[in-house]
Order: sequence, then C-alpha cells, then structure tokens
Amino acid sequence: MTTPPALNLRLIGWLSVAQLISWGSIFYTFALLMAPVERELGLSRAQSSLAFSLALLVEGLLAYPVGRWIDRGHERVVMTSGSLLAGVCLLLQGNVTGIVGFYAVWAGLGAAMAAILYAPAFAVVTRRFPNDFRRAIILMTFLGGLASTVFIPLTAWLMALWGWRQAFIALAALQLLVCAPLHWLTLRGAPRPVPRRLAAAPLARQGVSDFIFSAPFLLIGLFVVLLMAVTVALPAHMVSLLRENGLREVWVITITAGIGVIQVLGRLLLYFFEHHLDLHRANRLIPCLIPLGLLALLAAPLSAPWQVGAVLLFVLLYGLGNGMLTIVKGTVIAQYVNRDHVATLNGALGLPLALARAAAPVLLGLLWTAQAGYRHGLWLLLALSVVGVAALMLAQQLALRRP
Repeated sequence: MTTPPALNLRLIGWLSVAQLISWGSIFYTFALLMAPVERELGLSRAQSSLAFSLALLVEGLLAYPVGRWIDRGHERVVMTSGSLLAGVCLLLQGNVTGIVGFYAVWAGLGAAMAAILYAPAFAVVTRRFPNDFRRAIILMTFLGGLASTVFIPLTAWLMALWGWRQAFIALAALQLLVCAPLHWLTLRGAPRPVPRRLAAAPLARQGVSDFIFSAPFLLIGLFVVLLMAVTVALPAHMVSLLRENGLREVWVITITAGIGVIQVLGRLLLYFFEHHLDLHRANRLIPCLIPLGLLALLAAPLSAPWQVGAVLLFVLLYGLGNGMLTIVKGTVIAQYVNRDHVATLNGALGLPLALARAAAPVLLGLLWTAQAGYRHGLWLLLALSVVGVAALMLAQQLALRRP
C-alpha cells in the first residue's frame, strides 16, 4: 500500500496566495463596483445586485461538474482554466457598456468562482493529503480570510487613482499573471482517482449516488446550507446591525473591517490547539459559536447598560465562529461521508448553497422593520443555526456508528 504524501507546505502556501487574490479580486470587489456601474450604465440597485446573484447561481450550477472533474484528476486544468476565465472576465468588466455585457461578465465570473475558490481548493488538498487534509485546509484559509481586509482598501485605492475600469484591468492582471501560472505550476502530479474495482471495503465500493442519498450526507448538507445562509446574511447587514445597537460610527467601520482578522485569529487558535481537542467534539462545538453570538446580539437591547458589551461579544463570537466554521464545513463530508468522492459530494451542494447565499441577505432585509429593527430576522437566523448544528450532531452519530 502506497503511503500518502506528507503535507507540502510550499504547495499550500502558493494555493493560499491564489485564494487571497481570487476571493479579493472577484467576491469582495462587487460592493465597491455597484455605485460607479449604476451611475455609468444607468442601472438601479436591484439591476446591479442581480449580477452578483447571477454569479452565485452559475457557481452553484457548475459546482457538481467541477467536482467530478477534480475527482477524476483534472484539478490542474480546472483551476488554471478558472483563473484564465476570471482574468478575461475582469478585463471585459473594464470595458462593459451595457447591462447585457455586465450580466454576461458576472455569469463568467460565477463559472470562474466554481473552479478556483475554496470548494475546489479544499477538494484538491483533501485528495493530495488524505491523512492531513484538515490541517492543510486550516493553513490555506489563513490568507484567504484576509482577502476582504487586503482587497477592499486596495481596490478602493486603485479606483480612486485610475477609475473603476482601469482598476479592474489591474485585478485581471493578477489573475492572468499570478493565479493562472501558480495553479499550472503547483498542481502537477494530481493523484489518480481510486478505481472502484480495486476498492476493498464495502463502503468504498459504493457509488457517488449511494453517498448522496445517505442520511449522513443529507444531514450534513442541511447543516452546511443553513449555516451558510446565516453567515452570508449577516455581513451584508453588519454595518446597519452595529449602528442600531449603539456603536459609534468609527467603531462600526473598524469592527466591520476587522471581522476578517478575527476570523483568521479563530483559525490560528484552531491550528495550534486542535491537537488538544477531540476532533469530533471540536466539530460540534465550533458551529455553536454562531447561535451563541446571535443570542448575545438579541440580548443587547434588553440590557441597556451592557449593550455595547453584548454587541462586541456578538462580533467576537461570530468572527471566531465563522472563521473556524469554514474549516468544519470544508472537512465534514470527508470525515463523515466519504473521502474519495469529496469534490463531487461538495459539488452536489452547489445549487442549494447558491440559492441560500442569494436569498438569505434579501430575506433578512425584508424582515427588518423600523419598530423592531433586525430582531425578527435575527430570531429566524438563530433558529436556522440551531437546526443546522443539530443536523451536524445527528450526522456525526450516524457516521461514527457505521462499521
């Protein structure tokens, strides 16, 4: 039996650089792009926002085929092509003149995101380092977690210096000249897929469809989709949430920008202390930080003397929890369902995840009222997070009882 390769820190480091650039140049720049595009193309806020929802939908639709290609050993071509596509679309973004072109560019960027963001990268390191994939994923997310902290001010500076069109041409250059070569050079020698006829264990002989319809996968899918909805809904409304809970404007901006740093702090804590924790207990406890943070925020208006403290507690719990939750979501399918088909199984969640990501911020906004603020929406998010955590715990029990 061939011994799995040891963790390659150089490969992890270069993939992390590509993740930082990819998240920063695509996902986090849209908020800065909306206002100038609306002015220049004459779009409404609803029309401009639809472009990002379209990107998320395309990403979700392509997640499954991308996962299948990675499981078949084509990770190098998939991620390199994704970076090239991202670069071309960002170049075209700098030259759009109408709404059709704007939507077409963001549909293309959605396809690129399916090939280059966390889901494919996590699948790559899981296949390459089956005995140490969790640690590899933690290391990779250190830089990825700082994407907003680095690229929001960088892109804003470039837009102020050159204008938004030229700024996106510069971001395109990063994809074409840095990310694409990194993926092509570092992802040589992909592991071959495990032939079904050589699998010895009865569980390994199961096809992908058997795993997709298994109780552990369905429960983990429920956990991932619900927690994704919660953690995507909150950032879009974070500034308003903090303002209506009594924080000064300087603290609102500072805390919002600093959440990325808190997320990375959570991953650092997990990296250094996870060997002192039982893996399955850590997987249960980490997601609990999200509902605990929501409870702190809901309690804030009820305790006026401690209101600011309660809000800061929410930010700390949410930031730490969301940072470590990325690791849990990225590893639970390999740990409790199947490791050989992890990219395909993650891809099967692509469409429901895309729908949750697109709908959750809108739903939280619709539930806001002038009288109650975000309280109705926060109670809903709390309920969803509790159901999600319960689903993960049940999936754990079923998987660990499995022979």
